[in-house]
Amino acid sequence: MEGALSGVPEAGGRLRGSRCADCAVAAYPADAACPRCGGPAEPVVLSGTGTLWTWTVQRYPPKSPPYVPPAAGFTPFTVGYVELTEGVRVLAVVDIRPEDAEIGMPVTITAGDGVPRAAGAAV
Repeated sequence: MEGALSGVPEAGGRLRGSRCADCAVAAYPADAACPRCGGPAEPVVLSGTGTLWTWTVQRYPPKSPPYVPPAAGFTPFTVGYVELTEGVRVLAVVDIRPEDAEIGMPVTITAGDGVPRAAGAAV
């Protein structure tokens, strides 16, 4: 991202978002303007914890490009929204078996290669 938000310090695998200087709403991905009031937003590193808001299993390979199927072929995977403590919902690949996934369960989330990744958190 270019402009004012490109100067966020290295987040060490944490998600980089923004927070409105006027109404304090957090957003992901980062934006120079607040999605609620349009005021200026400052770059922030978001928390790495939240709850699984909803989830599903992706059973069909995404369209190519940009998806590049692995040599072993496509394997279904869990994807869902994680609601961070800041109130932001982030779409992520969920590294939890579908039979173990529960709406409301605590998860950790990190910036992944291309998309964020979430995993079950210790309670």
